[in-house]
Amino acid sequence: MSYSQKISDPRFDQYLKNTRDYRYQFGFILTIVAVVGFYIYGETSSDMDNPEALHIGLGIGGMFFLIGLYAAFSGKKNAPTWDGEVVEKEIVKKNGRTYFVVYFENEKGNRHEISAEKDPTLYDYYKIGEKVRYHGKLKSYEKFDKSHDDIIFCNACAFMHDMEEHICQNCGCPLLK
Repeated sequence: MSYSQKISDPRFDQYLKNTRDYRYQFGFILTIVAVVGFYIYGETSSDMDNPEALHIGLGIGGMFFLIGLYAAFSGKKNAPTWDGEVVEKEIVKKNGRTYFVVYFENEKGNRHEISAEKDPTLYDYYKIGEKVRYHGKLKSYEKFDKSHDDIIFCNACAFMHDMEEHICQNCGCPLLK
């Protein structure tokens, strides 16, 4: 029973860098698609001609580019890492939807929560009174005592694994056991 020392593995930093890069690249690709798409529409459509269609494409493409930049760089700052425990769990029904919510409290008395819609797996994974560590750079929780668990979640991408596995099949980061 302990928190894993694998949190300092360089694969986590590489995962965060790749995630940022993919967000930026996706925004850039959408920018190109919007500009080219509207240009082609302006050339082939009788509804709108260029340069009007191209200007609209540039405007929409510019929005996609800014959204990509925001997505890539907005989460850059690391939240602090803290220790706490599971203090409450509840099932919330709202607007015809069911949410499974787990509440944590850190050593300063601040409450935090995670929730999942429709799927109680995370809700069942955590037990009231369990000690947890919040890893700020990954924005994820690690349980102190994983000795009775059959599953474990990747702290980088949240992919669920059997406890016997050591590396995440989804992102290649080590599982914190």
